[in-house]
Amino acid sequence: MTFISHLRSRTVTLWVLLVALILSGCGALIREMPGGAPTQEASGGAPTQEASMFRANPARTGVFPSDGPTTLSELVWKFKTDVRSVGFGSSPAVAGGVVYVGSLDNWLYALDAETGQEKWRFKTDGEVYSSPAVAGGMVYVGSGDGRLYALDARTGQEKWTFQTDDGVYSSPAVAGGMIYIGSFDGRLYALDARTGQEKWSFKTGSRVVSSPAVAGGMVYVGSGDGRLYALDARTGQEKWRFKTDDDVYSSPAVAGGMVYVGSGDGRLYALDARTGQEKWRFKTDGAIVSSPAVAGGVVYFASTDGYLYAVR
Repeated sequence: MTFISHLRSRTVTLWVLLVALILSGCGALIREMPGGAPTQEASGGAPTQEASMFRANPARTGVFPSDGPTTLSELVWKFKTDVRSVGFGSSPAVAGGVVYVGSLDNWLYALDAETGQEKWRFKTDGEVYSSPAVAGGMVYVGSGDGRLYALDARTGQEKWTFQTDDGVYSSPAVAGGMIYIGSFDGRLYALDARTGQEKWSFKTGSRVVSSPAVAGGMVYVGSGDGRLYALDARTGQEKWRFKTDDDVYSSPAVAGGMVYVGSGDGRLYALDARTGQEKWRFKTDGAIVSSPAVAGGVVYFASTDGYLYAVR
């Protein structure tokens, strides 16, 4: 079943979920950590190998350590899929000189970062809105066919797959040797990154489009049931939940002991990461399906009212 069919069968407003996928699960360029800079494990302690994933890191802060061009000088390259009418719904991940990106033609592509030349492609059985994560020589990506795929980053050879009960449009987080991924079946899954073995799963009240954030030994994820959940990253035990007044398709960001997340009710919420206690909220005139970025003591987020906000 395609993603559009999923939406039609659930009486969900089409444009809201499409925007949610673009902005919360697959909506920001993912860049390589320069010089093999380490990322933090789920415990918040020892550094792991270089990793590249949606919104820069497992905490989903949206802050990238590398610089982009300050002026536009040239088009370096562009790549087109074989299907002319089909585009990309995934965001690229860049690691080891290779760009990895999913397409609505059901393929995951690996391209040379310098030339754009195709190195390999891998076919799934559904549209790929999920943004790939790269860690430990592996690429992890979800598909509308309900599977999470683990591939060899160099060759594209399938290492393992994990089957959920509905489409996987959430983007995986890699931390502490684990993969965390949400599914349209309403569950958040925690898998062994090497083998794909399920360690635990947690059932929410509705579809999970939000991409999980991992920090300080906790996993945070939103659900279509209007709640943000905080779970123990190792066991999946619920620590707390916070109720908003609409769907939470936004992917949370964790910074400075706080969790920031948007809701379809038009509010950005700031919560204590340990307890879930609300510290403050900010109201807009539209739904917030984008994912907040946190930098320099400021939270940046967009609303469907047409405004980009910066608050502190």
